[in-house]
Amino acid sequence: MVTQRKIIDQVSGWLTVYDDGFVDRTWTGPPQFKFMSDPVPPHHHFIDGVATHDVLVDAESDLRVRVYLPEVPETEKLPVLLHFHGGGFCISQTDWFMYYNTYTRISRESGAIVVGTYLPLAPEHRLPGAIEYGYSTLLWLRDLANDKAYAPGLSSKGDFTRVFLIGDSSGGNIVHQVAKRAVGENLFPLRLAGAIPIHPGFIRTVRSKSELEKPQSPMLTLDMLDKFLNMGLPEGSTKDHPITCPMGEPLSGLDLPPYLLCVAEDDLVFDTEMEFYEGMKKDGKKIELLMSHGVGHSFYLNKIAIDVDPNTSEQTRKMIQAIAHFVVNH
Repeated sequence: MVTQRKIIDQVSGWLTVYDDGFVDRTWTGPPQFKFMSDPVPPHHHFIDGVATHDVLVDAESDLRVRVYLPEVPETEKLPVLLHFHGGGFCISQTDWFMYYNTYTRISRESGAIVVGTYLPLAPEHRLPGAIEYGYSTLLWLRDLANDKAYAPGLSSKGDFTRVFLIGDSSGGNIVHQVAKRAVGENLFPLRLAGAIPIHPGFIRTVRSKSELEKPQSPMLTLDMLDKFLNMGLPEGSTKDHPITCPMGEPLSGLDLPPYLLCVAEDDLVFDTEMEFYEGMKKDGKKIELLMSHGVGHSFYLNKIAIDVDPNTSEQTRKMIQAIAHFVVNH
């Protein structure tokens, strides 16, 4: 007799978890949005000024990265943006179209090499697994800087004295965790020049005013917020875990790099992001704020909205311009 497996949890459109542990991440939402979650194959030739390739960093752990290399003069050394993708720690990958579309543009407009880590996903791999992979990638960049490892294009073109952490949504949480951990590490000759959390998933167990009042969007609903974090955080943890609730955490003794915190006016987690910003300022940390008006969580990843809505397009342009300016000036 064949026993049918049963659904034990579901995040509409994105993810289904079965009682035998199988996780199905096949997109089941509106078909017109499916292309944004399709993987984009690497291309070694330049398309719109950017070439991409994948690198296996460590075979034992299957740590891999996607490299975005902009087309610039051969003699020029380029800053490196180490990217951690979002998805509530449970979905998406760095080669998805939504990230390809955004980070080829960031690479081109900031004149930087983007290195995106393929992160392990929950619930199969709960936190801190994704943070460990992110931090291991940073240490690999240090090995490249020390000539202890080699990666095509990256080794010859990367300026490892100007390495930035960048991540969106849950990837923004990873940015902060990796930046904190790097404080106690000898990264020489690599220098961590800055950190750019974009719409980080900073949140408390108790709903904030913005969670209760801001509009939900295809990129973030309260159901997604609750279920993804329940699957992603360490067993037995609540949203008050330091990974998701760093607000008020004492940082005065940590020599953190300069931050550019990107927030969206209509983001569900706007209030807690702003609480983090104020806490960083109170602790004397270097932090700049970029506010995107009239848009919600991860708006810049939604190619359809960028194409049809003038404000989404304009706010995306301004955000990428601000990131490029931050990189140039650090």
